[in-house]
Order: sequence, then structure tokens, then C-alpha cells
Amino acid sequence: DYSESVDALARAVAVLKKQAHNRPQAALAQVASLKSLSLIPQEAKKAIDLFLMQDSSEEPNPLDVSAPDAHGYEFQSHGVIEMLEKLQDKFIDERTSMEKEEMNGKHAYDMLMQDLTAQIGQATQDREEKSEAKGKALQAKA
Repeated sequence: DYSESVDALARAVAVLKKQAHNRPQAALAQVASLKSLSLIPQEAKKAIDLFLMQDSSEEPNPLDVSAPDAHGYEFQSHGVIEMLEKLQDKFIDERTSMEKEEMNGKHAYDMLMQDLTAQIGQATQDREEKSEAKGKALQAKA
């Protein structure tokens, strides 16, 4: 059914648009994950902690200019969203077209039924009139 398909496409587009944002990259995530490993000695874990604290505690110098951090994940499904929106528009157009065809067919059926009912009524009336005329003619002869 086209209505169900249109609704499903609308929900899919809404879900994808909700997810349409870039996710930041975790800063030094791999280095920080080393702290949880049991194979790493305590001295190395302390050094990792000092390194991570040093990186975050430094105040940025306004004269230090660097490239912006890369995103960990960049949303790349804009084409899919556009395709789904076009498909949704196509389904809506097809549904509208089918509804028009159905309404035209119903109208044609109603017109045919009205015409046939009128023909039946007229034929019945003509038969009754002929029957009465024939009866009067037979009475006049007798």
C-alpha cells in the first residue's frame, strides 16, 4: 500500500536526519585506553596520566594556529536522504494518481448504474403502456 510506504519513508528520513551530524574524534583515545590494560606497568600508567594531564592543562596560546581536529566520523548519508525523499515524492505522486483513477472509475460506475436504472424504468413503463393499450384494443373488439 502506498500510504504505508510513504509513512515508512517519512520515518526513515526522520531517523537519518536525526543522525546527520559529525562525531568528534576522541582525543588520544588509544593512549588513554592503554591505562586499563593489565600488561602495562604502573610507572608507564603514571607517565600516561601525566602526559594526558599535561595536554589538557596547557592553556592554548592564541598565536598557535593549527588545523582543526578531524572528525572521528563524518556523516555521509546525505545522498541516501535525498534518494529517500525523492522516492517519497514519487510514491505520493503515484498514490495521488491511483486515487484519481479510482475516483474516475467510481464516477463512471455510478453514471452507468444511473443510466441502466433509468433504462430499466423506462422499459418497464413502456411495457406496461403497451399492455394496457393491447388490453383496451381487445376490449374494443369484443
